[in-house]
Amino acid sequence: MDNSIKTASQNGLAFNPNVAALPPYNAGMNIAVARSISGRHDIARLASNENPDGCSPAVLAALASPALEPWRYADPACADLRAALGQKLSVEPDTIVAGNGSEELIAAVSRAMLVPRAGVVTVVPSFGLHEIEPLAQGAVVTKVAMTDDLGFDIAALEQAIASGPRIVFLSSPWNPVGPALDRESLDRLIAAVRSGTLFVLDQAYFEFADESCPDGLKVLRESGIAFVVLRTFSKAYGLAGLRVGYAVCSDVELARVVAAAKTPFNVNAAAQVAAIAALADEAWMQGSVARLRGERARVGTVLKELGFQVARSQTNFLFFDCGGDSSLVASALLQEGIIVKAWREKGYENYLRVTIGAPADNDRLIGALAWIARQ
Repeated sequence: MDNSIKTASQNGLAFNPNVAALPPYNAGMNIAVARSISGRHDIARLASNENPDGCSPAVLAALASPALEPWRYADPACADLRAALGQKLSVEPDTIVAGNGSEELIAAVSRAMLVPRAGVVTVVPSFGLHEIEPLAQGAVVTKVAMTDDLGFDIAALEQAIASGPRIVFLSSPWNPVGPALDRESLDRLIAAVRSGTLFVLDQAYFEFADESCPDGLKVLRESGIAFVVLRTFSKAYGLAGLRVGYAVCSDVELARVVAAAKTPFNVNAAAQVAAIAALADEAWMQGSVARLRGERARVGTVLKELGFQVARSQTNFLFFDCGGDSSLVASALLQEGIIVKAWREKGYENYLRVTIGAPADNDRLIGALAWIARQ
């Protein structure tokens, strides 16, 4: 008997061609791998836009509370969390869908709305899942490139949106680049939306933006178009490891269909408890954001002084042209125990995205990049 292991294809399996052809998601490096490669224990994790301040002490207290019962199934409706969010945002809880990170909700929106050959518009460089999840449904994705000064090409986006795609996926503030749409630009894009198009505004980094970035939820609620606003607890609230985000939909019917496209029990009990506690300690989040904004400004100024072209940022990261193959620069930084993200989308291979970390880690990054720039 031939006991050799056969591949799936050799065993006659036929894959979903849309899924089999998907590009890989560019995730951050595991810390154990970084330690193995660099030989260093003191790793500066500046690739995944985590909050270096951690999370509110109220979250840790809630996770240690007897109210958390890991042996029980979590509430599949996330009723308490949605009620807390509804009160904070002044929206009906029935228009909110909670997700296992906002990434799950990108997938749910794509499943709810897309059929093969349906059109989707997004930007490039893009948050990978804004392309990957539509492609998994067989959609055709049009990507509008950023401008030479590392901003949104509003005129090109208007034209693409006016063509009538099923979904528009836009980040504001923009991951991975950093800038945010101002009110005039957002109004122009909303005005370009035609009947039959769902406008999805991903505001995962909204808390880090200044007053020039409008609250997309408030603007869209006044617009009359169909929309979803995505937000997350992973960044400003420091709950990346617990995976909890949410979608605010323009109406209850849309929320119902998006919710139907996700799995049951999708947000675990610990995540629900932690998110509610995080919402109740807004002061902690705002203090952390203020510190990170200050560090963002400091690091950005130094990188420009070193000669790098740095995009405007309303986030907790910086995106810049490092003047050569960013993979080589990332590898050199890794040898110094610093994890960053080299961008891999075609046409943007010279760009790095670096998280704003603790001041000491930021200083390590600056020192290493200064040395690289002198070579």
